Amino acid sequence: MNDPLTLLPAGSDIADGVLRISGCRVDDLAREFGTPAIVVAEPALRARAREYREELVRRWPRARVVFASKSFPATAVQRVMVEEGLGLDVAGGGELRSAMKAGVDPALVVLHGNAKTTEEIEYAVTHGVGLIVVDNEDDVERIEAAVPAGSRQGVLVRIVPGVESSTHPHVATGQVGSKFGLTPEAAQPLIERLRRSDRIDLRGVHAHVGSQILDPAELAAAVEPLAAMGEFEVYDLGGGLGARYTYSEHPASVSDYLDALIGAARAHLPASAELIIEPGRSMVNAAATTLYTVTTVKRDARNFVAIDGGMGDNLEVALFGQRYEAVLAERMGEEATEDAVVVGRHCESGDVLIDGIALPSARVGDLLAVPATGAYTHTMANNYNGYRRPPVVFADHGSARAVVRRETWDDLFVRDL
Repeated sequence: MNDPLTLLPAGSDIADGVLRISGCRVDDLAREFGTPAIVVAEPALRARAREYREELVRRWPRARVVFASKSFPATAVQRVMVEEGLGLDVAGGGELRSAMKAGVDPALVVLHGNAKTTEEIEYAVTHGVGLIVVDNEDDVERIEAAVPAGSRQGVLVRIVPGVESSTHPHVATGQVGSKFGLTPEAAQPLIERLRRSDRIDLRGVHAHVGSQILDPAELAAAVEPLAAMGEFEVYDLGGGLGARYTYSEHPASVSDYLDALIGAARAHLPASAELIIEPGRSMVNAAATTLYTVTTVKRDARNFVAIDGGMGDNLEVALFGQRYEAVLAERMGEEATEDAVVVGRHCESGDVLIDGIALPSARVGDLLAVPATGAYTHTMANNYNGYRRPPVVFADHGSARAVVRRETWDDLFVRDL
């Protein structure tokens, strides 16, 4: 039998038929913060960060974890990562500024992007960002122009490792033809140019295979192509380990993933090198659950259970067909009696959160909890149909606080002129 507690954040339990997340009853959370709301179990988030850091350093002492901020770039989440000893991987000026607000040591920041602007590069150089990942020759021109005479900026060169992964094409990045990085043949002359630069300090190379990859062998396959580029001080092996969304999915553990990755590093990379990894989805996804209120139940050709959110707070389904599970959070343990389609409130036929799930017979006013929503929900939330983006709430051993407030109606018009 499928146990919803195996998908919900660690530390979740059930009291009197009501789901609790890190000691907080979800009905209390809904009354205090409203719905939809993204609820993060802070202890689970911190434990995952520590697990990654400790397991990596145990296998390769000269190594560091940088959290892929794009997966959940709330300042409070970034601050947790900083407090747990991690660096931050950022993609763009907004994530970089929130990283600074979170208190990160700029030397532990890695800036990514295939189309960095001059403004972003100048900001990174001025604020002492440790590594800028060079994606193309234009990056080099902008970096050299931004670095003052007598100074040097650390960089990595992003390599296309030529790894075909089993993930969805929309989140695959390591294959030849990806918009990210350079093939080894194109990267080699750029590397030689960087070695001659008096304003750029070429530290190493970087690769990333993709996201939501369940087989760690696919991620480890990028190591040998990086090693073939030559000896460097730093090898950034990217992220990409998949997260569990459904009962049927069983991604590799952090331990198994690092065994595969570091095994490949020991076989191909210099023992003196520094390794960097960039976990994102697998770092945050399991720590969060989104709470919704059922607004409409329509039993017709299908049993439609409509909620007060949808693609405004979760684009994963529309973008690449991500599958989710759900529970009626105040009726835990009740028998599932009907097959339902959980749909959102937006004016799109594609606004279907779960296309077919067994639930107890839903009623208007029920609380629906969707686990495994920590990655790429908050960051992709939008205002379609005038939707107000939801709050992020941290739950911690029976206490709760909002770390991102819900948008107000006035917020929708603050940019009007």
